[in-house]
Amino acid sequence: MSNVRAHRVGEQMKKELSDIIMRELKDPRISFVTITGVDVTGDLQQAKVFITVLGDDAQKESTLKGLSKAKGFIRSEIGKRIRLRKTPEITFEFDESIEYGNRIETLINDLNK
Repeated sequence: MSNVRAHRVGEQMKKELSDIIMRELKDPRISFVTITGVDVTGDLQQAKVFITVLGDDAQKESTLKGLSKAKGFIRSEIGKRIRLRKTPEITFEFDESIEYGNRIETLINDLNK
């Protein structure tokens, strides 16, 4: 039962995080960020946010540093927008699944040629 609730909280956090990053954050390091998923633990204490960034590795690292710096502000905004007893602790990670899928697709296309 809590797994369903964790999934629902994760989806709501995904919507709110997208809105916060797009509208509220003024850090120039944070640009072209897409939230691909949010995994919330069953006890709703921790949330792992998966992001993709358009750009090279330097832009990705600076975006991750900017998001880590704004983590407290983001968590307080999430707490205001979502009615939870305790706001989950947020960690940001890169989503490697899109790059992995593209690599598999190019390998399959090379095999078909």
